[in-house]
Amino acid sequence: MGWYESGIRKAKALPTKELAEHFKQIKYTQLNSDVFTGQVVADWQQMLDEFRESKKVQGVTEGTLYEHSLSLRNFERIVGKCNSKQITQNVIDKFILERGTEVQRTTLNKDIRNIKTFVIWCREHRYLNGNLKLKELKIEERPVKSLNDTQIKKLLNAATPYPAIKIRIMLALGTGLRRGDIDAIKISDIDFEKNCIATKSKKTKKNMWSRPVSAEVMSQLSKYIHNLDATQEKLFRTKFAYRQWRKICKKSGLTDFRFHDLRKTFCSLLAQNGVSTAVTQRLLEHSSPNLTNKVYTNVDPVLRIAIEKLPVCNWL
Repeated sequence: MGWYESGIRKAKALPTKELAEHFKQIKYTQLNSDVFTGQVVADWQQMLDEFRESKKVQGVTEGTLYEHSLSLRNFERIVGKCNSKQITQNVIDKFILERGTEVQRTTLNKDIRNIKTFVIWCREHRYLNGNLKLKELKIEERPVKSLNDTQIKKLLNAATPYPAIKIRIMLALGTGLRRGDIDAIKISDIDFEKNCIATKSKKTKKNMWSRPVSAEVMSQLSKYIHNLDATQEKLFRTKFAYRQWRKICKKSGLTDFRFHDLRKTFCSLLAQNGVSTAVTQRLLEHSSPNLTNKVYTNVDPVLRIAIEKLPVCNWL
């Protein structure tokens, strides 16, 4: 007779059907016994609290903990507050299928990675048993949208009638910040002597108290602030104007171009100019270099330059 134990197939030959049936009953009792499996039953909230405290002790950043909590919150919303015995492969599959109808595959894969981290931790602490499988879905690679120098000039020229939008564009291209983080900048966060800005990411909760900014961008920023009311605290008093943004894109010949694509342009330009992934990842505050390379970097414009560097003449 054969059976599965912790995801591994095992078998045993017995001389008679009676013995086989008797062994089957014993093995069934063992496999469903907490004493045999060593599995500890815990409720959902207990596992969440212990998981978070354990990761804090390991030095995991608040930004990463926040990403984990978002994924686990979605897991709880879709499948409910499961105790350790109720988290099975069927429950995992249900979450992936239903969550997949709500978000794109990139976001779903992020959730899968976070849930997998939680499952591995639960196994290590004897809360989960068995061979639960969480595999990321394949994603069709799409070309990264980024602008070249000519397109950037056109975009900035088209934005001239709208100073607040133009300086937002300058900051996005010069720092790689997300739009929400740009909108949150206070004038007191800007240090013109050191050419840096103190920033805090709303998404990852990470801080960069001295984010470097080029002298040219700081010069444009200084001119913009000079025309503001002296009592104004925030850099932008008005919200982002989508109508103005669409007009600017249309005038500069850009179709289906999002403000977030300026962040990808920042990343791509750094890569095209030889900046390492580690540095770019730090500036973008990404948790993984894979995200920086796959989703944000366009190196197509420098492929020809790379090929020309091959010493072909030495081979002939």
